[in-house]
Amino acid sequence: MPESESPATPVTFPPAFLWGAATSAYQIEGAVREDGRTPSIWDTFSHTPGKTAGGEHGDIAVDHYHRYRDDVALMADLGLTAYRFSISWSRVQPTGRGPAVQRGLDFYRRLVDELLAHGIKPAVTLYHWDLPQELEDAGGWPERDTAYRFAEYAQLVGEALGDRVEQWITLNEPWCAAFLGYASGVHAPGRTDPAAALKAAHHLNLAHGLSTSALRAAMPARNSVALSLNSSVVRPFSQDAADLAAAQKIDDLANGVFHGPILHGAYPQTLLAATELITDWSFVQDGDLALIHQPIDALGLNYYTPTLVSAADAETSGPRADGHGNSSHSPWPGADDVTFHQTPGERTEMGWTIDPTGLHDLIMRYSREAPGLPLYITENGAAYDDKPDPEGHVHDPERIAYLHGHLAAVRRAITDGADVRGYYLWSLLDNFEWAYGYEKRFGAVYVDYTTLERTPKSSALWYGRAARTGTLPEVPGVQ
Repeated sequence: MPESESPATPVTFPPAFLWGAATSAYQIEGAVREDGRTPSIWDTFSHTPGKTAGGEHGDIAVDHYHRYRDDVALMADLGLTAYRFSISWSRVQPTGRGPAVQRGLDFYRRLVDELLAHGIKPAVTLYHWDLPQELEDAGGWPERDTAYRFAEYAQLVGEALGDRVEQWITLNEPWCAAFLGYASGVHAPGRTDPAAALKAAHHLNLAHGLSTSALRAAMPARNSVALSLNSSVVRPFSQDAADLAAAQKIDDLANGVFHGPILHGAYPQTLLAATELITDWSFVQDGDLALIHQPIDALGLNYYTPTLVSAADAETSGPRADGHGNSSHSPWPGADDVTFHQTPGERTEMGWTIDPTGLHDLIMRYSREAPGLPLYITENGAAYDDKPDPEGHVHDPERIAYLHGHLAAVRRAITDGADVRGYYLWSLLDNFEWAYGYEKRFGAVYVDYTTLERTPKSSALWYGRAARTGTLPEVPGVQ
C-alpha cells in the first residue's frame, strides 16, 4: 500500500470538496402506488417470481417517501454537504409521456427545499434504471423513441427544480441499464438479446445528449449537467497479445461504448469490429453522434472493484466471475472468447475485491480522456454483513477501512493533478439492492427492515467527521 494510502497517514482535502452520499428512488422511496405513480420496469421485474432474492421488491423499501425529513436531518447531523438522489420517472410522468403529475413533482420539491434548509447541496439523477413500464411495453431502450421521451421528461423536471438544483446527472450507469437489462437479463426488464442491448446502449447515449440540450434550455445557465458512468478498470491477466486484446474488447464494451460518443463523438472502431456479427449498427442514424457529443460540465465516476480478464483457452470460454449475477447469458456481447478472473485480495460481501488503486487509475484515466472536465466520485462503497450489537450499536470497521483507502486514493489523484470536486458514498441507507433484494447492506446508516428504524453505523460517524474536518480520521485499530 502506498504511503499516501496508509490508514495512519493524515489526508486533507480541498476546502470546497463536497462530502456526499447517494441513493436511488426505487431502492429507498417505497410508496409505489401513491400520488399517481405507476409501475416501472423494476416494479414488474421484482414481482416476477425468481427474479430477486427471496422474491423481495421495493414496494415499501425503506419508506423514504414518508420519512425524507428525518433522513435529511440525519444527513445534516452527520455533517454531509451534498446528497445525490434520483427521480422516479413514473412518479413524475406515469406513462412516460405527456404532462407531469404535479403531486409527484411536489415530493421532489419538498425534498429539495428540505435539503437546502439544512445547507445540503442537492444533486439530481434523472435516470437510475426505473423506466416506466408503459415505455418498456412499447419496446424500451432498444427503441429510438424512448430517447425522445426521456428528453421530454428531463425538460419537465428541469423546469420544476432547475431554479433550486444546480447539479444534474442525466443517466446513472447506462452500462447496467443496457447490458444487465437487455443482454444478461439479471436486471429489469430481464431480456436476453445481445443485439437489443447494443441498441439500448446507443439510445441511452442519445437520451443523454437530447436531455442535456433539454435541460440547458429549461434551466439557468449556472447549472451543471453531467452523467455517471460505472467505467470498468480493465486489467489484462498477462501481457500476452491475446490477453491484451481481451482487455481491449471488454474496455470497449464497458467504457468506450459510452465515453467514445459522449466525450469524443465516435464509437471505437474496435468495438464496431468486435460486435459486427451481432449487429451492423445501422440504428446509428446520421447526426446521432453530434446529438450525443454535447459538451458536459462534469463527469461522475462510480467505482467498486477492478476487472481482470484473459483470452479464453480450451477449458475456459465465456465470461467467468464477472460479478454481474448468475445468468447463463453474458452481459458482454461479442466477448465469448474472454474469461473473467477473480482478482486477488480481501473481498466485500458482494465478492468484490477491495482495491483502491483501481479508483486512482480510473480518475487519472478520465483526467486524460477529458482534460479540464471536473470529476466527481458519484458512487463508491462496500457491502458488509452488518448487525447491531446488544446495545443497538452497529460497528463496521471493515467499511471504515474501505472508505479510508478509497478516499485516500481520491486525494492522491488530486495531488497527481486530477480535478476531483466531490465524493458520494454509496449508500446513505441500507436499501433494496436490486436482484439481491435486502440481503446486501451498502448503507452507512443501518435500517431495521421490520421497524424501518435508522441507526448510523460507526462508518457513518467516521465519514461525518471527515466531512466536517476535510481530513480523514484514523481507522480504528490501525496504528
